[in-house]
Amino acid sequence: MAKVVVLARSFARASSEPLEILQEAHLEVERKANPEPENEEVVAGLIGDAEGVIVGVDRVGRVVLERCPNLRVIAKHGVGVDNIDLEAAKEHGVVVANAPGTNTESVADMAFLLILSCARNLPLLMENVRKKVWGSQTLGVELEEKVLGIVGLGRIGRSVARRALGFGMQVVYYDPLVEDEAFRRVSLEDLFSIADFVSLHAPLTPETKHLVNERLLSLMKKDAFLINTARGELVDEEALFRALKEGRIAGAGLDVLSFEPPFESPLLTLPNVIVTPHVAAHTKEANIKMGKIAALNVVRVLRGEEPLFRVV
Repeated sequence: MAKVVVLARSFARASSEPLEILQEAHLEVERKANPEPENEEVVAGLIGDAEGVIVGVDRVGRVVLERCPNLRVIAKHGVGVDNIDLEAAKEHGVVVANAPGTNTESVADMAFLLILSCARNLPLLMENVRKKVWGSQTLGVELEEKVLGIVGLGRIGRSVARRALGFGMQVVYYDPLVEDEAFRRVSLEDLFSIADFVSLHAPLTPETKHLVNERLLSLMKKDAFLINTARGELVDEEALFRALKEGRIAGAGLDVLSFEPPFESPLLTLPNVIVTPHVAAHTKEANIKMGKIAALNVVRVLRGEEPLFRVV
């Protein structure tokens, strides 16, 4: 009986269906808590002699692949695979599969929640009520006629754009790989210059790491906001901290940071930053879809079939 280790913390949280898929395929399933997802030594020890693993943010690189020779498939409980060394997996003959599209609407909802929360300074209003202060000394902004700049017009970026149109916003986008006549395509520099809200939806690659840097932040309007529900390392957080602290941009809404949990990050000390704990994809609907596809990817590979969504 083939063994599958589940490291993804939210696997089968909303429904037992994903777990049942594995069990009905007569696989030995072991769920294990991973206290150090960035530590490959720990990850390797948890996977051990398993033939399949379902990962969340757990780092799977050469150390893991060399120490787990039985491993045949790595299934991402999610979409982004920047925590998996794809080249090393290919060299070791290990299949990597993900679950694209499963969290599109959930992440788009969260991005728009952050946009609205920044526009109306929701955390301050809630804190005032808790302190028995009624009303506010600050004014929010309307979204109608504001410009939303979307960096990365994939599934999630398009869904955010669709929501923005419903609020009467103007949408521009930057994506070197996508042309969409429904929206105006602009250069990255122009997008940061004209947008009232910049929402990041690009994948993390060596080319996009710290894409949002001091130079791009300096182009933003003083009353503009940065929204990030993609990957923390897309942003140079030291540069963002300076821009926010000095009032060069109005604020930021961040569901992801470069190091998580970010309890020591100076960004958390700023009143014009909203931080949520990397939960954009955490809805019942996304969790069920994501879990079922991750489970099916494992089952299919261990049966000698193609996964539903192969990455390598």
